[in-house]
Amino acid sequence: MGSPLTILHVVVNMNRGGAETFIMNLYKNIDRTKVQFDFLTFKQGVFDKEIKGMGGKVHRIPYITEVGHYHFINGLNQFMNENNHYKIVHSHMDKMSGFILKSAKRAKIPIRIAHSHNTKSEGSILARLYKNYASKHILPAATHLYACSKKAAKWLFKHEAERATILNNGIEMEKFTFSQHIRKQKRNELNLESDTIVLGHVGRFSEQKNQLFLLDVLSLLKEILPNIILIFVGDGPLRKTIENKVKKLKLEKHVKFLGVRSDIHELLQVFDVFLMPSHHEGLPLTLIEAQSAGLPCLISNKITEEVDFGGLIRFLSIKNSNEWVTEVMKLLNEKELPRKKVENDSIQQTFNIIKTANNTAYTYLNLGNKVI
Repeated sequence: MGSPLTILHVVVNMNRGGAETFIMNLYKNIDRTKVQFDFLTFKQGVFDKEIKGMGGKVHRIPYITEVGHYHFINGLNQFMNENNHYKIVHSHMDKMSGFILKSAKRAKIPIRIAHSHNTKSEGSILARLYKNYASKHILPAATHLYACSKKAAKWLFKHEAERATILNNGIEMEKFTFSQHIRKQKRNELNLESDTIVLGHVGRFSEQKNQLFLLDVLSLLKEILPNIILIFVGDGPLRKTIENKVKKLKLEKHVKFLGVRSDIHELLQVFDVFLMPSHHEGLPLTLIEAQSAGLPCLISNKITEEVDFGGLIRFLSIKNSNEWVTEVMKLLNEKELPRKKVENDSIQQTFNIIKTANNTAYTYLNLGNKVI
C-alpha cells in the first residue's frame, strides 16, 4: 500500500471551537491509511498534541496580529513555496482564506479549497475592512468551495454560492445519546440538586455569541424560579465583562463558569434547556450535539433554519428577553424533561461523522488522483 494522501488544513489555531472540533471529528474518523491531515496554524492549540499522536504535523508561522501584513504575507509565501508538495490545501479561515489560497496558488499547489464556517465577520470596523480586502482573493484563487450551510456559502462566496459543496458538521452521535445515569452522575459532580433547573450554553465568550443577553434572561427567570442555574461552558475575550455583569445583576448563586471542557457530551445530559442567542452563526456544531442529546433548544432567529432537524428548536428574537423567559417556562411546563432519545434516520444520514468522513475521504482521493 502506498503512502496516504496528505491534506494541509489551514486554521488560526486548533482549539475547541466548532469548526476545529468538526475537523478533529473528521480526522479521527477518516481512514488514515488513505488520507492524512497536516495543519498550518498561527497560534498554539489544545488539539496540537492529539494531532501529532495521530501522525499529523502541526506547522506554525506568525500571524498578522504579531508581525503585520507585509511579514505575514511573506511568511505565508515562503511556507507555501517550501511545502508545495501538498496536492490539496483546505483553508478554514473564512475571509482570510483569500490570502492563504492566493499564496497556495502562487506556489502551484493544484487543489485549493475555501471553506466557509460562518455568516459574518467579527472584529473592529478596520479589521472587517481588512477581511473584506482579503476575501477578494478567494474566488480567483480557490479551485473548490465548501460551506457548513447554504447561508454560510452565500455570505462568503456571494454569486458563486451555488457551486459550493455543503459539508455537514458531523458528530459521533452515539456519544450524545441521552443517559439518565450520566445525568445524575454529572449533576452530583457539579453539586446540583436533582430539582435544580439547569440552563446551558456552550460557546466562546465573544460578541458573536451574545452571552450578556442570557444574563438578562436569567435575571428575570430567577424571580420566578429560585432554583434555576445557568451553566456557561467556554472561555474567551469577553469573560471578564460577563463576570462583571453577573455581579452587577447579583446572579452569582445562579451562574456557573466551567471553562473549556472536553466532556461536552456528558455536560449536555445535565442541562434542561440549551440556549444560543448568537448574532450570527454558520451551522453550529453544538446545536447538532444538543439535539442529538434530545435537548430542547432556544436559539436566535439569526441562526440558519438548516440547523433544525428534530423539532427540538425554537427560534426567538434577541431583541426581547421576555420572549425567552416565556419560552423557557413553556418548556418546563410541558414536563417532557428529561429528554427522549432522538431516533431519526435523516439525522443519521446528514450529521453522522462516519458517513461524513467516508464521503470526504472519497472526495479528497478523487481530487488527489486528478492531479497525479
